[in-house]
This record gives sequence, structure tokens and C-alpha cells, in this order.
Amino acid sequence: MKKCLVTGAAGFIGCETSLALVKAGYDVVGIDNLNDYYDVKLKHARLARIKEHFEFRKLDIANKVQLEQLFKTNKFDAVINLAAQAGVRYSLKNPQAYVDSNITGFLNVLECCRNYPVGHLLYASSSSVYGRNTKTPFSTEDPVCKPSSLYAATKRSNELMAETYNHLFNVNATGLRFFTVYGPWGRPDMAPWLFASAILEDRPIKVFNNGNMRRDFTYVDDIVGGILATLENGLLRNAPEHRLYNIGHGSPVELMNFIATLEKYIGKEAQKEFLPMQPGDVEITYADTVALERDTGYRASTDLETGVKAFAEWFLEYKNRNRA
Repeated sequence: MKKCLVTGAAGFIGCETSLALVKAGYDVVGIDNLNDYYDVKLKHARLARIKEHFEFRKLDIANKVQLEQLFKTNKFDAVINLAAQAGVRYSLKNPQAYVDSNITGFLNVLECCRNYPVGHLLYASSSSVYGRNTKTPFSTEDPVCKPSSLYAATKRSNELMAETYNHLFNVNATGLRFFTVYGPWGRPDMAPWLFASAILEDRPIKVFNNGNMRRDFTYVDDIVGGILATLENGLLRNAPEHRLYNIGHGSPVELMNFIATLEKYIGKEAQKEFLPMQPGDVEITYADTVALERDTGYRASTDLETGVKAFAEWFLEYKNRNRA
């Protein structure tokens, strides 16, 4: 049984990835610092869903000593780094949190993979690295030198750091640029949750750039499927490499269409407050997934209607359960 470390295991994508790895036959160790960026009860509720072949430890990747001890006492076949300070807008308020987790923490992960070699390091990057690029769809072949937020800058830094560790120390690594992930068990600071909460509570939703935005909404199961396909592909390499892939649906959706679909399954119309573009935001995200499909055979398949329906049903049930 292969042993895999998942950092950020109590997070939205981290928990779903850990579940999928367990189902795929991996022995999984999950770590998370369980910070209070959002409700810690939600994180514990996610973790409660994982039992067999899963060991959880409260640990911060920014703590080099504790992370090194974990690597010393375990021989990991693979590491999936999903721990990060998330959120574009929050990076305008608390930049230090992004440096601590996304830069220092990721350096610690790289150092551990260097000193206690693993078969494959897979780490989360973001579509935000494309920043102010205007050419679409976004390709991993495009230059990415104009970030729109510190969050984006830290994610691009991760890619450069992994490239360097591959070049100098033969760390076999893959970076995945995630595109607008949504679905059940998502974060309270993400648009689907914010919109759904406001609709239920008869509060206006904030629609930035007057609704003139398009997003490559990608259902969480498709993200996780891409992670597992890429993980296995990386473990089979003949030589250590550093690769970058986009994981997205590959079909941008108008923000107003997303809102209309959510209204349909929440069962109420939203009050809308139209606002200008926010600092750090971009008008469109659009993934070119040709490289991922070529190398792994994987392609996202969940349409917006199916994904939003699944999110809305989960959200309504979660809210009802926690209201009792």
C-alpha cells in the first residue's frame, strides 16, 4: 500500500482528495493547522468523514521542526501539498499570513522532499497566476509575470521554487493550477457559499464588475480526479521532472448564469447589489487543459447544472443540520 501525505487535509480540496486516496487504496496521513480563517467546526466536520487508512495530525507546514520529524518517522511515496492561506481579497488585508504559509511553509515541504526523498510531490497552484493576461484560454505555455494579487504572486513563487528544487536536487514535482473550484463542503468565503447564504437570509449578494465576469467553474470531484490522475502519472516517470498543468472545466460561464442556476436550486431569487471590480480580481478565467489530457487522459466532465445542484442540496442540508 502506497503512503501519501496530504497537507491541508481539513480544507475543501484537501479533505475530498484524502477521501479519494483512501478509496483508491492509499495509506493517507493528513495534516492541517486548523486555523480560524473560517469556522473550524466545518473543518472538523470534513475530517469526520474520513476513517479507514487515514491518520490525522494537527501540524503547520510553517513549523519546520515538526514537519521534518513527520518525514523522518514516515516513508512517504508521495506528497500532495494543498496547505495554503487561501483567498485573493484576504491577501490585501493580511499579507504576512500568505508569506508564512504559502512561501515559508512550501519551502519547508520542498526541503523535506529533498532530504527525505519521495516519489512525487504534487502541489496546488492557482489560475490566479495568469493575473492580467488577456489571451484566452490560459495555457501553461503563456508567460505569467503580471500577478493581480499577493496570493497569485505566492502561487507563482511556488512554481519557481519547485522548478529550482527539481533542477538542483531532482525533486520530482508537479504543479496544478486550479480553476474556480466549487461544490459540497466548500469554503464560507467562496462565492457559492456567500451567494447561497445571502439568498437564504434575504440579504443582497455582491456582484462585482456589475456582473461582467466569466469563470471557469470546476466541480470539486473533477479537481480531485485530476489530482489522482496526475499523481499516478508522476509516480511512473522514468526521471524526475517538474511539470505544470491546468485543471479546469475548459468552458467559462457568465457570472450571472451561475447566479441564476444557484437561485434555481436554492429556490429563491437573489437580491443583487452591483459593484465595481475589486482590487486583485480579474474579468475571466479560462483553462486550456490540452496538456493534462495529453499526458494523463483526464478531462473534467461535470456540467454546471449538475455541480450547482449538488452544491445547493448539500448547502441546504448542512445549514438545516447546524441550525438544529
